[in-house]
Amino acid sequence: MLLWNIVIFLGINLMYLISPGTAFAWTFDQIALHSLPAVFIRKPWGLISYMFTHVEFFHVLFNLINLYWFGNLFRDFLGNKRVLPLYLMGGIAGGLLYLLCYTLIFPGFESTMIGASASVMCMLVACATLMPNYEIGLLFIGNVKLKWLALGLIVLGVISIPRGNLGGIIAHMGGALFGFFYIRSLQSGTDLCKPLIWLFDADTRREQKRAQARTKPKKSPLKVVKKPEDNNQLRLDQLLDKINEKGYNSLSAEEKAWLDKVSKEN
Repeated sequence: MLLWNIVIFLGINLMYLISPGTAFAWTFDQIALHSLPAVFIRKPWGLISYMFTHVEFFHVLFNLINLYWFGNLFRDFLGNKRVLPLYLMGGIAGGLLYLLCYTLIFPGFESTMIGASASVMCMLVACATLMPNYEIGLLFIGNVKLKWLALGLIVLGVISIPRGNLGGIIAHMGGALFGFFYIRSLQSGTDLCKPLIWLFDADTRREQKRAQARTKPKKSPLKVVKKPEDNNQLRLDQLLDKINEKGYNSLSAEEKAWLDKVSKEN
């Protein structure tokens, strides 16, 4: 995640230096998330690409520093295989809330959004929900519990809506909500990231195949051989049923002889 954010940041800024007009504008238009449903339908990949895209240096720096901190913290408690899936799903949740709000509140208004802020906020709130009393050291402030840091950032985002970046703040809230509900669902036994974990993690797929192989019933190599007595009883039952339905005279001479033989043996 860090690598792709850096690569795309360097690539798009290099393009800006070489061709600040048409090429840069076209590329940005392709990878940003658009608020207009008609545009989004034509460029749905923006729901993924926007969360790896930054143009301003301090924007990417702040996001990647926080992603590094909280991503490693999340990894320490819940393992590495959930980090990328949560990053993606947090970004998707933030993007979908952004689309929904602009469609309902500002219909017809064209806006674009880029940045990993929703994913970073998702990771932060997930950590704060999982371990609310965990303390981290902040410059000029000191030790702060994660729950207060997360709550403070959410409150700052809400009160800055009238003067701030509305689209970005909406995406932050979407990512934060998903981070909270992800941990709550995980604690109740449901992993919302399970499909993406299976997709990205080869070890998980192999373990699932081994588990299915262990639980799959094996066919016995032995063939069932019926005894002659079982065959005789089956034919006797069939002949008696025929007699009940059509009468004794419906039997052939061979069937009558066989039935007479069996009756004498018994």
